[in-house]
Amino acid sequence: MTRTQKHSLRARIAVAASAAAVAATIWGVTTLVPTGEDHPAPRHDNASRQSGAPEDGKPGGAGASPTAPSGVPDGIAHASEAGGNAVNITIDDGPDPRWTPQVLQVLAEHDVKAVFCMIGPQAKAHPDLVKKVVAAGHRLCDHSMSHDTSMDKKPVAYQQAQILDAKKLIEEAAGGGAKVEYYRAPGGAFTPDSRRIAAANGMRPLGWNVDTKDFGKPGTAAIVDAVKREIGNGPTVLFHDGGGDRKQTVAALDQVLTWLEEQGRPTGFPVRTAPDPS
Repeated sequence: MTRTQKHSLRARIAVAASAAAVAATIWGVTTLVPTGEDHPAPRHDNASRQSGAPEDGKPGGAGASPTAPSGVPDGIAHASEAGGNAVNITIDDGPDPRWTPQVLQVLAEHDVKAVFCMIGPQAKAHPDLVKKVVAAGHRLCDHSMSHDTSMDKKPVAYQQAQILDAKKLIEEAAGGGAKVEYYRAPGGAFTPDSRRIAAANGMRPLGWNVDTKDFGKPGTAAIVDAVKREIGNGPTVLFHDGGGDRKQTVAALDQVLTWLEEQGRPTGFPVRTAPDPS
């Protein structure tokens, strides 16, 4: 074999080796790209259900929560703007044409303001009730489009649509420039992404400390007892005005507000634009 032939053979071998290396590199990169969802399933950041997940500002938590350009932190809020021993009343899953008016009546009788966490399509179906909530001085909260409690396992695009589509429907139903000021994840299934999306759009992620279990209709006395037993966990109490027969809730809410008055505990709204100090 001549020197020229040897040189040509070495060149062909080098080219083939280079091609093989490139192919191996491409294959390796391809196998590292996740298929299906654009993002892996986020961790279950669910301080609102008192599951043991660290809360912002507590050891092991997020510490100083990032603040969106809207001025709203993305940490899950629990504390009350009124501070001290104030209690936050929150009402989920409405509005409902039968039960929301009764809840509004009880709140009015006790001169208490609450946060109503509404489902987008429900707000669209009952704009008169949304307007009544706003006119009475209560605040609005986005509780998603379909109350999907597995939102924390869904793609970010899905979470964003659930949050922002509901916000739009609620604000359109409210009219008059009313704004949705909070976001509560269905079942407390917050993710870092859902919190970020909410805060960037002016909504403080809103948790709860006291789950009255009223959704399961355990009886009026059991609902009241749950509040008395768990109020030491923190100031934000969860009730429902949607999702079924809420007769027990209406009766229990009346008794709870009477008890709070007897205890000398005022009510207020959850914090929005400052980190939760709790």
